[in-house]
Amino acid sequence: MAAAAGDGTVKPLQSAMKLANGAIELDTGNRPREAYTEYLRTIHYISQALLEEVETTKGTAQPAGRSGSGLSRQQLRHISRELTPLEEASLQNQKLKAAYEARMARLDPSQAMQKTSLTLSLQRQMMENLVIAKAREETLQRKMEERRLRLQEAANRRFCSQVALTPEEREQRALYAAILEYEQDHDWPKHWKAKLKSSPGDLSLVTSLVSHLLSLPDHPIAQLLRRLQCAVYSALYPAVSRAAAPAPGCCPPTPNPGSRRLRSSQSLHCMLSPPEPSAAPRPQDCPPTPPLQPGPVGPPSPLGDTASGLPDKDSSFEDLEQFLGTSERQGQGRGVQPEPQLQQLKSTVEEIHNAIDRLLSLTLLAFEGLNTAASKDRCLACIEEPFFSPLWPLLLALYRSVHRTREAALSRSMELYRNAPPTAIGIPTKLLPQNPEAKGATGYPYCAAAQELGLLVLESCPQKKLECIVRTLRVICVCAEDYCPTPEATPQAGPQPIAAAAIGADDLLPILSFVVLRSGLPQLVSECAALEEFIHEGYLIGEEGYCLTSLQSALSYVELLPQGGLAK
Repeated sequence: MAAAAGDGTVKPLQSAMKLANGAIELDTGNRPREAYTEYLRTIHYISQALLEEVETTKGTAQPAGRSGSGLSRQQLRHISRELTPLEEASLQNQKLKAAYEARMARLDPSQAMQKTSLTLSLQRQMMENLVIAKAREETLQRKMEERRLRLQEAANRRFCSQVALTPEEREQRALYAAILEYEQDHDWPKHWKAKLKSSPGDLSLVTSLVSHLLSLPDHPIAQLLRRLQCAVYSALYPAVSRAAAPAPGCCPPTPNPGSRRLRSSQSLHCMLSPPEPSAAPRPQDCPPTPPLQPGPVGPPSPLGDTASGLPDKDSSFEDLEQFLGTSERQGQGRGVQPEPQLQQLKSTVEEIHNAIDRLLSLTLLAFEGLNTAASKDRCLACIEEPFFSPLWPLLLALYRSVHRTREAALSRSMELYRNAPPTAIGIPTKLLPQNPEAKGATGYPYCAAAQELGLLVLESCPQKKLECIVRTLRVICVCAEDYCPTPEATPQAGPQPIAAAAIGADDLLPILSFVVLRSGLPQLVSECAALEEFIHEGYLIGEEGYCLTSLQSALSYVELLPQGGLAK
């Protein structure tokens, strides 16, 4: 109404008010037919006035509309240019083939052995790229389908009959009313909305806004965050307590002296590990699970050294296709996980997804300036960190109870191969320190990468854990370049910075397997399973998804290392 201060707008408004007053007088005078006709005249007059106002302002509003539609088309074209993992692998293999042909052309006809080596290396890398890309694409499709089903369910609830609202819709409407009431008493939301409107592409504003919003305990969104966290915690705590408690009437079993124990820890990351071979307490003496409080997580204690006299393997690394087939067959031979724990994990994961979606939708409803693709992603990342921080230890404990068998197998391999030389895991000697004494090296090869990977358990946010994995692979590439500085080590592979380093994908996996062995962290199996579930599906296409898939492949390889020959 403030904009309608001009004479050209006040007169139609006054005329419409006069017509409406006349219709009301006829209605109160018990003349319904005349009142009905007058109401129709009033509506027609208001419609004509609005149409004339639109025609007069159409010329000034048209350029902005064109700009907005052009931006949308540009965004759509950018989205359509994104490649699937298989398409990226195909382009990556084309670059590998071009580099291979260029190197073959530079070789003399007498260098037959080098030509054969280059051909085999090319075939291995191309096959490995396709297998990893297929795994990434299957995971991406599964997550997209799960997200589509969740969004479809939310849409069905949104557009159901307004006569009988669901409890979630009633709560959403009540929360939005509380937000409007909060904004009547506080001025800072108006200032932030003005900032977002003046700088719509500034993602730092999104980070600052969401952080400030969730730090205010009296804001309805922050209150909803705490309620949802308590609901997830209430579902997790009994399940984890049941999984960690021994059977009624008996003490926890004491493992054999020669058996491998899962590593102990000072946090809930390892609360499901089998007990140490000391005097086992009675069930009533077991301490309760700590309350919901975010706190520092201490790194696991180092593993004891084991004697090893392992001969070096002749082959650098098993063929990936054969390895994946063996992994599937042995994975099928393992027993099915307990059904209650699996069902509890599935229901908890679904509850977490729904909670984060509710927080995101309510935040976008309160601040319409965040309703863009880039702002949504940044807003989601800012919500996930405070949401997961107090819940991750219990959530990981439930994942570890489901993956207990795999973690035990990985822990046995870590015990047996702890002191194995790098060449026994398949690392070629050219990617090892040539003269470690001269360089003053005090640790084992790729020690910095193992230390970086060990920092993963200290984080409690999926995004930060994923960044730790990416940094680990980058440290591996830096170490490999330091050990083998020659520029023609292998053909460069892939658009990612990880794959574009001096080492190829067939050398990266054995090095990463060696780093996993030296990290001594069997809970990485559960960490990766949780990350695959909770990271944003957009990361699965880029460098983060490549690094996560490589770590999962290394974990599976270490888990299936031969066990019988090391008992001697």
